[in-house]
Amino acid sequence: MNEKVAFIGLGVMGYPLAGHLAKAGHQVTVFNRTLARAERWLAEFPGRIAVSPAEAAQEAALVFACVGRDDDVRQITLGPAGAFQGMQAGAVLVDHTTTSALLARELAASAREKNLVFLDAPVSGGQAGAEQGMLTVMVGGDETAFERAQPVIAAYARSVERMGPSGSGQLTKMVNQICIAGLLQGLAEGLHFAKRAGLDPAAVVEVISKGAAQSWQMDNRSATMIEGRFDFGFAVEWMRKDLAITLDEARRNGAHLPVTALVDQFYGEVQALGGQRWDTSSLIARLEAQLPKA
Repeated sequence: MNEKVAFIGLGVMGYPLAGHLAKAGHQVTVFNRTLARAERWLAEFPGRIAVSPAEAAQEAALVFACVGRDDDVRQITLGPAGAFQGMQAGAVLVDHTTTSALLARELAASAREKNLVFLDAPVSGGQAGAEQGMLTVMVGGDETAFERAQPVIAAYARSVERMGPSGSGQLTKMVNQICIAGLLQGLAEGLHFAKRAGLDPAAVVEVISKGAAQSWQMDNRSATMIEGRFDFGFAVEWMRKDLAITLDEARRNGAHLPVTALVDQFYGEVQALGGQRWDTSSLIARLEAQLPKA
């Protein structure tokens, strides 16, 4: 069934996700802080622009959001013109922002007080996955609400799974980022070693990618890492935001994350090289003290 939906936040992820919903036949109302971006979206997809999250959410059965940080999510949900002020009883807000699990639980409780439902639903797959409609979505929250939202989320996802109660989606995303950080550091060191050993790193990757070392990062990032090109992908500043959330959660639950903490420091060194907006694969730059190619 086609639904009346809202999408709040038309950044590099939200813009294509809202587009997939429109192309799937849903009636989409969008809100973005920068009106020009919303107008650009409307020129490309059928829908409507709202002047606030509350207005966007007024008639929507499902409200989707993808913004920046915890405080941004609070503003677009709990603020005076936030979505919770406009949503109808029983409506579901699906938040694709990567945030703390504490925030997810806080907003789930606030939603319940208003007879609404909040699902934390961070994603993995990056901008390319968003544009291709091939994201992995990990969801925390009410099972009935999840079953209601899942067929709609499927418009831009290859996998949508409920991981448990509120906060579970965000905790799963933290595991995702822990694994990515370690994989990228290992790949960076391996390619750096290959170069210093006088090997052809591309030829090395061609061989070892057929064995146990193979990974998504190797398949999709090794070539650009060898070239020293990082002007794309998931930015270092956003990865550091995610790792800060993860390390803070680890301090609460007692998990030991020595490699994750070390890689976070390495990303700080990449930022010092000017790599705030470089792709996360730029960890190799600190090993080679190289600047990315134009």
